[in-house]
Amino acid sequence: MNKSLIIALDFPGQKETEHFLDQFSGEQLFVKVGMELFYQNGPGIIDFIKGRGHDIFLDLKLHDIPHTVKQAMKGLAGLNVDLVNVHAAGGRKMMEAALEGLEAGTLMGKERPKCIAVTQLTSTSSDQVNQEQLINATLEESVLHYARLARLSGLDGVVCSTHEVSMIHDQVGKDFLTVTPGIRTADGDRHDQKRIATPEQARLLGTNAIVVGRSIIGAKDPVFAYKKITEAWEGIRV
Repeated sequence: MNKSLIIALDFPGQKETEHFLDQFSGEQLFVKVGMELFYQNGPGIIDFIKGRGHDIFLDLKLHDIPHTVKQAMKGLAGLNVDLVNVHAAGGRKMMEAALEGLEAGTLMGKERPKCIAVTQLTSTSSDQVNQEQLINATLEESVLHYARLARLSGLDGVVCSTHEVSMIHDQVGKDFLTVTPGIRTADGDRHDQKRIATPEQARLLGTNAIVVGRSIIGAKDPVFAYKKITEAWEGIRV
C-alpha cells in the first residue's frame, strides 16, 4: 500500500458510482467506499467495484463491543476488500477482536484485509478533544496514544491527519501505515475539515496514503483532477 491515492466515492448509489468509474476506463484505482454508499447499496456495491478491478478501502469505522466487531469483521473479510477500519477509541480488546474476525473470515488463499484504526477525525479540533471528549491531553497526544494502542493491538496502521504523520512514524514505527484524509488542493474549499493539507504537503510529511474526495469527484473533469493530484502527490514534474 505504498504511496496510494485513494478516491473517496462519496455517492448515494451505484448509478453515480458507475458513471464516475466509466471515466477511468482501463485504469486500476484505489477507492474508498464509505457509510453513505455502503449502507444505501449493501455488499453488492463492493462486488460491482471489485468486478471492475479496483482496490477498495471499506470505511465503516466499526466501534462496538469486541464480540460484535469480531463478527462484523468476519463478514466483511468475505467481501474481498483490501482495507477496513475501526475506531481506536473502542479499545485494545475490540481492536484485537477485529483482527480475529478478519482472520477467521478471510477465504483460503486470500490475504487478510489490512486493518487500521481511526485516531481523531480530521474534522475534530483541539477544543472538541478537551471540551467534548473530556480528554486531558492535546489533540496530538491523543492521536499518538491511539496510534500506540493500535500498534499494540496488532493493527496495520491508523487514520490520522498529515500533521501527525511524522510523529507517528518516529514514535510508533516507520512500517506503521498512515492513511490521511483531509486532502485539499491549494485553492480547494475546506468544507467540514479542520486539519487539512495539500497533496504536496502530504508527500513531504511522509504519509503512506492520501484520501481525496470532493477535489476529484466534484471536479468538472475528474480524470484531469485525478492526474494533477497524482502528479503533486508523487512529486512528478511536468
